[in-house]
Amino acid sequence: MKVRFLSRAVALSFMCIVMLTLSGCLYPSDQTPGNDVSARQAVLTVQDAIDRYQAQTGLLPIQNASESIPLYEKYKIDFGKLKRMGFIGQVPSAAFENGGSYQFLIIDEETKPQVKLLDLAIYQTVGGVQKKVDEYRVAHGDRNPAGDELYPGFPSVDFSKLGISSPDVMSMYSHQALNLMLDSQGRVLVDYGIDIATAVNKSNAQPKADEDMRRVLIEQSYYVPVRSPVYHWVDGEPRAVAANS
Repeated sequence: MKVRFLSRAVALSFMCIVMLTLSGCLYPSDQTPGNDVSARQAVLTVQDAIDRYQAQTGLLPIQNASESIPLYEKYKIDFGKLKRMGFIGQVPSAAFENGGSYQFLIIDEETKPQVKLLDLAIYQTVGGVQKKVDEYRVAHGDRNPAGDELYPGFPSVDFSKLGISSPDVMSMYSHQALNLMLDSQGRVLVDYGIDIATAVNKSNAQPKADEDMRRVLIEQSYYVPVRSPVYHWVDGEPRAVAANS
């Protein structure tokens, strides 16, 4: 069920209570949301290879990336380098390069590099919707196919205007259906508000006003929030904000 944030504090609280009632905990296994044994094993194996590669070479085995690529989609692992130099025997079956469903990435590359996973199903779904939105904007004077406002400046996608059905975008953190929304430039984004609210509640974190709240998802899982806006914590709940806010 998709949640529209008409009254965000009420909606977030209600969803957390319902999910806790049904399952005992929204993120029930181990200590992470989106926990998956095979994904965890693959990440740990690649993390070990990355650590050894960096210790030996002083570098990271990552592909070149332009500055325009979003923060949590940027540094793809170059499995070719790891394999050629003997740091891994084979590319993980979960990796896109071996027919898998994930792109392996490195974040925090300048401090303490961490291996994370990008869910390609979400990435490709959003990419398909983005093409439709781009076509709509060209035909309608750069106007967005906007529906109800989910956050200030971030309306939902009105799929009726695009002439297509709303796709299922399932959270890799909670396995709930998530909304797609638009920024002022027409970028299609995934709304992770309910996941962030639940993760903050679970961790008992005390968010700072200017903190990018996507970090709580990164710290509690093996996944990056694909096609996501920046979130700040405002009046006790996550709020999507413009990148330069």
